[in-house]
Amino acid sequence: MSGATTPERDGRPVLTVDDLSVVYEVEEPVTAVRGASFELAAGEILGLAGESGCGKTTLAYAIARLHKPPARISGGGVVFHDRDGADVDLLALGDERLRAFRWSQLSMVFQGAMNALNPVTTVRTQLEDVLRAHRPRMPKAERRARAAEVLRRVGVDPSRLTSYPHELSGGMRQRVMIAMAMILEPQVMIMDEPTTALDVVVQRDILREIVRLRDELGFAVVFITHDLPLLLEISDRIAVMLRGEIVELRAAEDMYRDPHHDYTRTLLGSFPSLSGTRGAFIRTGVEDEEARA
Repeated sequence: MSGATTPERDGRPVLTVDDLSVVYEVEEPVTAVRGASFELAAGEILGLAGESGCGKTTLAYAIARLHKPPARISGGGVVFHDRDGADVDLLALGDERLRAFRWSQLSMVFQGAMNALNPVTTVRTQLEDVLRAHRPRMPKAERRARAAEVLRRVGVDPSRLTSYPHELSGGMRQRVMIAMAMILEPQVMIMDEPTTALDVVVQRDILREIVRLRDELGFAVVFITHDLPLLLEISDRIAVMLRGEIVELRAAEDMYRDPHHDYTRTLLGSFPSLSGTRGAFIRTGVEDEEARA
């Protein structure tokens, strides 16, 4: 688990989510997120776990102000704490300031890379479009060099800059999305199921890249998935969501050793260990952890 291997960080909060609620204004309004609160520390990986439909993605979209009607933030706040000491109220930003803020300070890796990438433009064009929008004075040569650099950082040969998304494997497309999210060196990255639909070998490679890049560059991550055992391996802390609420938020190691909420125990118990015994994941402790290592 990452808590045992990652370098110490200063604990400075980079993002504060306070009592955030999101309602879908349909014929019978539905509260999809109810009173979510957490702090994200600089350089931390915070896992967000829960079953499909529990509100994980809705919460992420609300934090990044990417939600659209009928979704509406009905209460609470989201504050970004810049490294220069300034606090930014994300819910109060106007459209222009919000566009400038996104990607440069807070970026998102969307679920389903093939759908998120433009199928009719090359990887280079899509990476450089981010730079053109946010760094309009950057010379063309610098844009090209930066695009090649971030692609290389995520483990993709820069020769793929001229490729179209359909010419890439699923793992490569996901790495391109990660490169796009980090090209402006944001302080926070939200990753929504970034390894979904990838085979387990590629999934492991992607996870190793995410942890390595976090360690090298120091950005914080909100990592969303329904796969709680996966989060136990890479996260510093984990928030478990149930029916729109965060029901448990603890250090990954503590949650692994002694889950408090019944739903957390149910999630952990639903994944068989390598021995094939259902529920052994939360009963065998160190022995099972060593088997997984």
